[in-house]
Amino acid sequence: MCPPCYSNHCNVLYIPLDEAAALLFSSPPMATTITDSQKPFSLDPYHVSEEFGFILPAPLMPLLNTQLLESHRELRLAHLALSVMTMGYVWQEGEDDTVKMLPRNLAIPYCEVSQRLGLPPILTHADAVLANWRKRDPQGLFDMENLELLVTLPGGDSVRGFFMVTLLVELAAVPAIKSIPLVINGVQCDDAETVTRALEEFSQAIQGMTDALKLMHVYVKPEVFYGIMRIYLSGWKDNSSMPAGLVYEGVQAEPMEYSGGSAAQSSLLHCFDELLGVKHEAMSGILKMSFPVRVNVLSTCTGAFLTRMRNYMPPSHKRLIQDISLQPSLRGFVQQQACEPLTAAFQLCVTKLLALRSYHINVVSRFIIVPAARARQLRNQGNISQEETVSRAPTALEEKGTGGSGIMSFLKTVRDRTRDVFNLK
Repeated sequence: MCPPCYSNHCNVLYIPLDEAAALLFSSPPMATTITDSQKPFSLDPYHVSEEFGFILPAPLMPLLNTQLLESHRELRLAHLALSVMTMGYVWQEGEDDTVKMLPRNLAIPYCEVSQRLGLPPILTHADAVLANWRKRDPQGLFDMENLELLVTLPGGDSVRGFFMVTLLVELAAVPAIKSIPLVINGVQCDDAETVTRALEEFSQAIQGMTDALKLMHVYVKPEVFYGIMRIYLSGWKDNSSMPAGLVYEGVQAEPMEYSGGSAAQSSLLHCFDELLGVKHEAMSGILKMSFPVRVNVLSTCTGAFLTRMRNYMPPSHKRLIQDISLQPSLRGFVQQQACEPLTAAFQLCVTKLLALRSYHINVVSRFIIVPAARARQLRNQGNISQEETVSRAPTALEEKGTGGSGIMSFLKTVRDRTRDVFNLK
């Protein structure tokens, strides 16, 4: 299998070298012109080989040095660059000709950086979205026209659209994130008025997230996302294309399994669920006697999947979620206070969160379910054509998200658990 191509023309991977990448790929300074006429003229300073001439001897990538990476920011950028290289290498030939081993020259530094960050050695939401942006004009607005990716994947403008819109959803949530300490401290101080005001800010922010998500329809083409881009977000866990996982050469002899990128790796909704009291674990024993077994299995699997996705977050973000879960119950506080403005503010937050999740289901339907149906139709008709972009999509992901979940059943179960919070009795 050939190594991944990194040219802009191929659009497999484009990496503008930033500080971390410059450190990671550090090399001796370029040769300079010899000015001392007393020295014998030699080809050595010009990187010209007496054996190979202008041909670069042994062009394989050297083992990258991660010791020069010091700050958290440098490590995150290095993880982003190594992640995209890995996804390009693994998936460049599609689902039918995947590699079984990541070369040591990539695997060893990748795992070293991952270990220092507490992140898995695979492309995550924290990489592709949270650490993958820059402003074209540093003084300009934080909007679609002024944002660009640091690294990209096949799919052209739709790749930028997908990651940038997701970034704007994260940005829209900032007022809600800032409201979380106000809510927690207000509950601890028995201050219903402060909690009410904070929850009003919270609900407005969730509405802003939904509005930002609507931009997905403007900047991303469903057939490109499904047929070209999506495979590069896939992992090697719960994926029939790579049932044994991936060997990281020089790190571990046995294959390792990691889930691909998923919206469930965003810390936002985990924080919101813990604050509002949305529970995703298995239902109570009484309810288990009243519902079909399949409902309980879905609830249990959903909770387990969401818990596992926290291992794909930066450890400090995961710790925030856990610490929120240990605080006094907001829902219990609202029930105890029996204050109409407080109850209305809480219910509005749940309403907005439910609306966001319902809208996300619609987005998934347009960008995954509908293209998947079209791809199946083309296959059944024997009409596999490069002109039909969706026909290039991997079949292993038709019923699953890139994180490995059964995508529609998972999203609907999460939505239903959100709806349960409405009952304050």
